Amino acid sequence: MILSGKEILKNIGSNIIIEPFDEKKINPNSYNLSLHNELLVYENDILDMKTPNPTKVIKIPEDGLLLEPGKLYLGRTNEFTSTSKYVPMLEGRSSTGRLGLFIHVTAGFGDIGFSGYWTLEIFCVQPIKVYPNVEICQIYYHDIHGEYDLYSSGKYQNNKGIQPSLMYKDFEK
Repeated sequence: MILSGKEILKNIGSNIIIEPFDEKKINPNSYNLSLHNELLVYENDILDMKTPNPTKVIKIPEDGLLLEPGKLYLGRTNEFTSTSKYVPMLEGRSSTGRLGLFIHVTAGFGDIGFSGYWTLEIFCVQPIKVYPNVEICQIYYHDIHGEYDLYSSGKYQNNKGIQPSLMYKDFEK
């Protein structure tokens, strides 16, 4: 079952960590997360799964940054989240989607035990201006049933910033 906003609020500080936390961002069954002021873009037109792909940082100025269709932008949330009791899920806000802005390509599913900032896989269907600190997506939480192990991969756990793909590490096994 999905936790209600009231249940999320009851669990803040114990089973759910969101830092910084603002009670005004609680929704009926989710919590709004905001966009950090930096993006990463891949420098090469062709990406290779087996090697690290170089990236460059783009700052989002206060007066906004125009995103171009057909380009992947990696962003991150301002908020650090952690839970060892619930399965975290990330989705774009409906207002964001109605502007043709997607905040994840495939990675909207979090593992129980994940701690860190959420890397956003941002792309748009037409040019759109984005701004730092805008409430761009929402996190919600599912109960988990049965025995489970906490997320223990070292690839993305306890990250400090935007995470480009580390898939090349899968080939090193």
